[in-house]
Amino acid sequence: MTTPGDTPASRRVRANGDGTVYQRKDSRWEAAGYVLAPGNTRRRVRVYGTTRKEALAKLTEKIAASNRGLPIPSAQGGVAAYLTYWLEHVAVHHLRENTHTRYTACVNRYLIPGLGKKKLTKLTAKDIRTWLNQLRTTCQCCIRRIDARRDQPRCCAIGQCCSKLLSPLTLTYIHSVLKSALEHAVCEEEIPRNVARNVRTGTPRPRRFEPLTADEARQFLAATRGHRLHALFELALHTGLRKGELLGLRWEDLNLDASTAAIRRTLQRTNAGGLTTLPTKTRASERRIALPARCLQSLKLQREQQQREREAAGTAWQDSGHVFTTAQGSAIDPTNLTRAFLTLLRSAGLRRIRFHDLRHSTATLLLEQGVELVVIKELLGHAHIGVTATVYAHVRLRLQREAMTALGDALNRP
Repeated sequence: MTTPGDTPASRRVRANGDGTVYQRKDSRWEAAGYVLAPGNTRRRVRVYGTTRKEALAKLTEKIAASNRGLPIPSAQGGVAAYLTYWLEHVAVHHLRENTHTRYTACVNRYLIPGLGKKKLTKLTAKDIRTWLNQLRTTCQCCIRRIDARRDQPRCCAIGQCCSKLLSPLTLTYIHSVLKSALEHAVCEEEIPRNVARNVRTGTPRPRRFEPLTADEARQFLAATRGHRLHALFELALHTGLRKGELLGLRWEDLNLDASTAAIRRTLQRTNAGGLTTLPTKTRASERRIALPARCLQSLKLQREQQQREREAAGTAWQDSGHVFTTAQGSAIDPTNLTRAFLTLLRSAGLRRIRFHDLRHSTATLLLEQGVELVVIKELLGHAHIGVTATVYAHVRLRLQREAMTALGDALNRP
């Protein structure tokens, strides 16, 4: 008669629902049991170990998670397959076209070559951290063969590495795209957790910009006088509107009697639709702003000028309803506006800056005039005042120094 201690380990009876454990012919131990799967169904899983105790521990862990209501991951493919699925079936419905284009370029250029061969369920924070560290120190000109595609190679292709490294801001962007994709995989119960959240890339320094000084701003406005888009440049420098918001402005958005403008839309060029009117960048960007007296006068002259252009164009006029249009009435391409802006900078003898730096110039000049941060935040359409405070921290620091100097002068007086 055998006792429980004499029963072979592979034949021990386990309680109902605890699964089975047995030794395979290759000497490994296999444990199998039913756990919760996506869709509130049950699925039989198998785990393996070099010992019975190891296989049983793995199965017990899965059953315990199942009892807590956590479905077992169902993803069997690689990271590349999931990222492709996420871009084509998920992100495309939630992102603007230009943002989706940037996400696609990021996935195809960095994520798939670096992590695409990994199994989605086996991707770890260590894998991501190791890959990001490698990406941080790898010359992109060498690895992407940028120089080899030039007509006359001048660096990496001829053995002279140019050390073209990715900026911290780009690395943070790549990491954020991966986090977004894995976050959706968690929502779809493909993986139990977002391992990319356990990786820290550090906070990149804000992109440096060189706003116009008060003297340069006056010089620029003087150079725009007589230009057919003088009202646009004056409005940009007085209100800090984005390029797309200026070009998307319609006459119906203006109330010249009340001196206000409603910012409801933005004009962008997309690959599929060409020049397209879209909602504002964020919900906070949809706002109503006050118009200064100088801009009111310029807008009235702009309306008169547009009427003359309408009469001159005759039947060729395209009534788009926009405040700022071409001589034929159609919307202005953002690239053409940038080209005209750079031409004006050269004619004024000013340094080259981005059009977006007009927006930074507005905020900087307002801060230097003592305008409260919350007022600037509402004017610029930032979602949170923390964004305004972070972007213009250098200006506030300079104002603090000036204030301390003024206080010191006051305290030193007899």
